[in-house]
Amino acid sequence: MNPEQQREIASEGGRAAHASGHAHEFTSEEARAAGRKGGEARSHNTQSRSSNSSSTDRDIQGDASEGQRGGRGRTGH
Repeated sequence: MNPEQQREIASEGGRAAHASGHAHEFTSEEARAAGRKGGEARSHNTQSRSSNSSSTDRDIQGDASEGQRGGRGRTGH
């Protein structure tokens, strides 16, 4: 399935959830808290990686290529 088809199916699901009243709409405060939490996690991950002297460029490149292959949660469908 191409990305455009996936996007359209997801969009239909989102519209259906909103129409039925089951979708969660974030308040600005909830969105702010989620962004802060993500930023803290990102900051912590970067700090621990830079302080780990056993990490090599190849290890970091391997982590990046995992995302390009699909990484966690990929089912191959």
